[in-house]
Amino acid sequence: MTYSTFTGWIEPPTDLRPPLDGDTACEVAVIGGGVGGMATALRLADRGIDVILLEAEFCGYGASSRNAGQLTGAPAGDPQILSPLYPRRFPKVVRFAEDAVDFVEKDLLQRFDIACDYEQTGNVGAAFSKGQLRKARRIAKILTKAGAHAKFGDNVELGLPDTFYGGVLEPVGGQLNPGKFCLGLRKAVIESGARVYERTPLQSMDNNGSGAVISTPSGRVRAKNVVVATNAYTNELGIAPKRTETPIWVSMVETAPIDPARITATGWTSRSGIVTEHNLLTSYRITPRNSIAFGVRQLRMGRGSLPARTSDPAVVADLIDGFRAVFPSLQDVPIERTWGGWIAMTPSWLPVAGQTKQENVYYSIACNGHGLAQAPYLGTLIADLIAGNEFHDNLDAVWSERRWFGPGLFKEPLLRATWAADRLADRVTRPNH
Repeated sequence: MTYSTFTGWIEPPTDLRPPLDGDTACEVAVIGGGVGGMATALRLADRGIDVILLEAEFCGYGASSRNAGQLTGAPAGDPQILSPLYPRRFPKVVRFAEDAVDFVEKDLLQRFDIACDYEQTGNVGAAFSKGQLRKARRIAKILTKAGAHAKFGDNVELGLPDTFYGGVLEPVGGQLNPGKFCLGLRKAVIESGARVYERTPLQSMDNNGSGAVISTPSGRVRAKNVVVATNAYTNELGIAPKRTETPIWVSMVETAPIDPARITATGWTSRSGIVTEHNLLTSYRITPRNSIAFGVRQLRMGRGSLPARTSDPAVVADLIDGFRAVFPSLQDVPIERTWGGWIAMTPSWLPVAGQTKQENVYYSIACNGHGLAQAPYLGTLIADLIAGNEFHDNLDAVWSERRWFGPGLFKEPLLRATWAADRLADRVTRPNH
């Protein structure tokens, strides 16, 4: 098995943009070249705004190209918790999540002809036990009441592997290659007229509220407005309010290619993406080369400066154990590679956007594991706010007027205890697996 410090989806681009060298100025500086930052810069350039995009490595280096590639229209977090916790806000969050998928499909993939192996398969919250099946039924009702397109069904109706009892289908969205998506979006940004500087990490920023001076190793940028789109690295930079997010390391594993007939024989006829209804979910998807990519299940917290790293072998072994339990007929399939990335989890389990005390600095943190659709959409809404003072209804769903955030629930002991509870439940409810 190959352990990668980048992603299993693509190789790094060979045409890196030169780093910033010297001093320059612009109307808006975007910090962070993930899908959120790239989409922000792209919309600003479309609207005639002089924009600079600064990326510490290369655009798409982070979680944007490392995730499972499930473009999902579901809100992050358990709707059973989110709905009663945010009764007025939750329907808006549901609409935001589904509209984000529509935006990516039409305004990015179609408009810029981004070839990223996209399949509109939908995604299923799949039940590995009868208790999880009851949970899926409740979630389907909550989502439907909030206006989502959701359908409850058994494993045959939803085309799931026969080790699952059924689940809730979210038909909006599907599967894509996130690495190819990043490369396509990167190309569009470079061609848009936005000035893109890669290998240009931010060192510091001085800001008086009417203008900011961003210092990098080889130059400075003077900008009227700044958008911070750094997700898991946000707290590390110290620009946005404290505790907006907790960095979490998520691991992915991929098998060798499998005979499609063998995959079909498991009952997985829909090719829909799968996320289990465990407390700490596991995701499964079929790739265009008919391998199976799977991840999450165990999470590791990050503190301070986030290093480049490979997945923990113990976490990888546990992920493989879960794969063998879900696909007992594929016990002989080799495992080829593993990689991972830092994602951001917010204290509220919701996407977060806002302004700092100096109101010329905007931030967007749209991950919680669902940033593939939500981050570029949120970045675009912020770009419209800056360019034309247009505050979209969907931006209201995630906008925060708060200047501070309380400590999040993500603590290492709690994450380990939650994983242990999931494994105990698996043994009790599925003793033969």
